[in-house]
Amino acid sequence: MIAQPSSTKSNSTLLQGFPPVVNADTHTLILGSFPGVASLDATQYYAHKQNQFWRLVSASLGSDLVELDYEQRLQVLLAHGIGLWDVFHSCARTGSLDSAIRNGKLNDFSMLQASHPTLRKLYFNGQTAGKMAAYFSERGYVTAILPSSSPAYAIRSFEEKLQVWRSELRPAISL
Repeated sequence: MIAQPSSTKSNSTLLQGFPPVVNADTHTLILGSFPGVASLDATQYYAHKQNQFWRLVSASLGSDLVELDYEQRLQVLLAHGIGLWDVFHSCARTGSLDSAIRNGKLNDFSMLQASHPTLRKLYFNGQTAGKMAAYFSERGYVTAILPSSSPAYAIRSFEEKLQVWRSELRPAISL
């Protein structure tokens, strides 16, 4: 299911996130915290040109997603059994930093769990999203917190991030 969000682009009101990108074969879900300004403006996950998400996923899967258009990127992810979503359904935030998220409302994961029984692995893109890892681990999911693909997370180099992303995603695609 690939749908367009019902989002508002104004930072002064409650922002609405995107629906999940999943299908019947999704066994792994990569969860961010909440789309940044560039993503909300483009209505695309990880639309900021400096965000390393698509490069990290490309190198991990061995498929060049960077050169594809957005819908093709999503189709390749889904073909590998990987979906996308965010921890928060809505929030108030000025700018794109996770630290600026206020009044975050969680997405309805029980709905997703009920409708996608093949979903077994949840990977959290960064520490803010990763705060939910223990909750899902207790419910039987395999979880891992990946180094954030955000350009604001510069403590690790791309190569250091890639080592972790590869070690987690490669086993996921062999399910």
